[in-house]
Amino acid sequence: MKKFGKIILAILICQTAGIIGSFFTTPAIPGWYASLQKPFFNPPGFVFGPVWLTLYTMMGISLYLVWEHRQKHPLAPNAIILFLVHLIFNAAWSVVFFGAQQILLALFIIVLLVCMISILTWQFWQIKKPAGYLLMPYLTWVLFATILNFSLWLLNK
Repeated sequence: MKKFGKIILAILICQTAGIIGSFFTTPAIPGWYASLQKPFFNPPGFVFGPVWLTLYTMMGISLYLVWEHRQKHPLAPNAIILFLVHLIFNAAWSVVFFGAQQILLALFIIVLLVCMISILTWQFWQIKKPAGYLLMPYLTWVLFATILNFSLWLLNK
C-alpha cells in the first residue's frame, strides 16, 4: 500500500470510532443530555463536532507515523495494538454515557481511556516524536472531558 493510502486508512480507522460513538450521541443530545444540569464550563454543542473531527484526523496521522516505524522500533507493534484497543474504549464511552445514560460508569471508562492515551502518547513519542506530539491535544481534550464527565455526575447524581 502506498503512503497516501496508508495515511487515509489510518485516519479512517480513527474516524470510525467517532462515527460509532455518534450513533449513540446524536439521539441523546436533544432529550436526555439537554435535561442534565451542566457545569459553567460546559462548551456549547457546536464545538464538539469540529474538535473531534480534528482530533481523530491527528490521531490517524499519528497512527500512520508509528505504523511506518513498526519494523524499526520494538515498541511499535504493541503500541499499535494498544492504540486499536483504546479506540474501542473511545467508542464505548459514547455508548455508555449517551446510549446507556450511565454517567458514573462512563466516568470509569474515560479514566481508563486517559491512562491508555497517556501511555500511548509516551510510547508514540518514543517511536516517532511527531506521533507523540500529535496525541497531546487529544490527551488534553480527554482530560477536560473527564473533568466534565465528573462534574456532570456530581450535578446529576
